[in-house]
Amino acid sequence: MKRSLILCGVLSVLASPVAFAQADLAKAKNCMACHAVSNKVVGPAYKDVAAKYAGQKGAEDKLVAKVLKGGAGTWGSVPMPANPQVSEADARSLVKWILATK
Repeated sequence: MKRSLILCGVLSVLASPVAFAQADLAKAKNCMACHAVSNKVVGPAYKDVAAKYAGQKGAEDKLVAKVLKGGAGTWGSVPMPANPQVSEADARSLVKWILATK
């Protein structure tokens, strides 16, 4: 039992810098101009995106494509423009973080 608690503590400490790094990446790539983690801005909250796509096969690839190429109609009439500042690797990293948001 003690080992489980220690392992959980270690994992949470190790995961925290990753979460902060992804939030910093989202800010650096101007994602936060239209999105926030917990509330709708222009686009949906990341927690709402995570809930909508939870458990869907291919969700990560679909969202990476939307980050890179833009999209429209999924969340209303305001289109999401493509973000040329984001590489495919950064898009994948951001999408993994978004899908893990709760």
